[in-house]
Amino acid sequence: MDVDELRAQTPGCAHRVHLNNAGAALPAQPTLDAMVGHLRLEAELGGYEAADAAGDAIAAVYHAVAELVGGRSEEVAFFDNATHAWNAAFYSIPFRAGDRILTGRSEYGSNVLAYLQVAQRTGAEVVVVPNDAHGQLDVAALAGLVDERTRLIGVSHVPTSGGLVNPAAEIGRIARQAGVLFLLDATQSVGQFPVDVDRISCDLLTATGRKFLRGPRGTGFLWVRSSALDRLDPYVAEIRSATWDGRRGFAWVAGARRFESWENSYINLLGLGAAVRQALDLGLDAIAERTLGLGDRLRTALDALPGVRTHDLGALRCAIVTAGVDGVPAAVVATALRRAAVNVDTTVPEHSQFDTEDRDVHPLVRLSPHYYNTEDEVDRAVDLIAALTR
Repeated sequence: MDVDELRAQTPGCAHRVHLNNAGAALPAQPTLDAMVGHLRLEAELGGYEAADAAGDAIAAVYHAVAELVGGRSEEVAFFDNATHAWNAAFYSIPFRAGDRILTGRSEYGSNVLAYLQVAQRTGAEVVVVPNDAHGQLDVAALAGLVDERTRLIGVSHVPTSGGLVNPAAEIGRIARQAGVLFLLDATQSVGQFPVDVDRISCDLLTATGRKFLRGPRGTGFLWVRSSALDRLDPYVAEIRSATWDGRRGFAWVAGARRFESWENSYINLLGLGAAVRQALDLGLDAIAERTLGLGDRLRTALDALPGVRTHDLGALRCAIVTAGVDGVPAAVVATALRRAAVNVDTTVPEHSQFDTEDRDVHPLVRLSPHYYNTEDEVDRAVDLIAALTR
């Protein structure tokens, strides 16, 4: 991996240290070129006509995302963000009174609210699986909780609030043996390290373009295993997702596109395609080796500082690093770094409700390097935090 060349293709690297890739990564020039090129095409031809002209390139995005997660193009649906993709999957599951939704303490805040809403509406039960000694979802406890009432296992692969990587493949094995639907929120994992739907054995997977994939904001996707389609009832029918039967009925279109809506930003979609293609060309194994290595370097250096403690859980930890500084609020730390042109973020208790119930450590400073960051940039962030402890 030629880091210097990758940085030269990333305009934002010239202006600041970007350690907020868990929020939104810096796009590369090929992504910008794809988006600006289609915008010009829309201006010159018209929106409908530009979409027709780019038909092959649009179809290629479905194939690229399928390759990214190890599925097939007909199993991919695109959305304007990952939350809408996740909602399309979750709200298509027909819950009834007494059904159980099993999830983990690291589940993302919006997902938790959706679970609670459906539980209130239907009488389903939300069951939080405890953590194991490493702080990740306890798969032994999960196996003991799965029963004939379990309708869904819903898990965030990597939480928004730390470096934990949940044991997704072990969770998938349990779900498959029990015949239970498994919905994996891979928003923070896709693009950071390899994610393969067959190895994980999930039925549904959602992700965003703007984080570690380095795509544009306003993009997300849903992957749906073909064999799971007959267990799902999409909650919206429209001219993209269904066809009129000529009378008073309709039929869903084939595959995952029954979850899509007709209108799309093809500018964003083609930008996402360019970002996915770059990730595939670089290789997810190579991306993981560098990105997770930078995360380890950052976490180790922060833990060595007096008065600083990282709070990432799990037997396997990724490039998201969360830390607290004694006596200095997380917002003050983040502001100090931003003033020094180092982009970071903070965690929010309300975005990790079950984790907050368990640990009550948020808010924390969240730093998330990616493969185009350098060791010097990571060290600079550590030095800035060290200065706050003196």
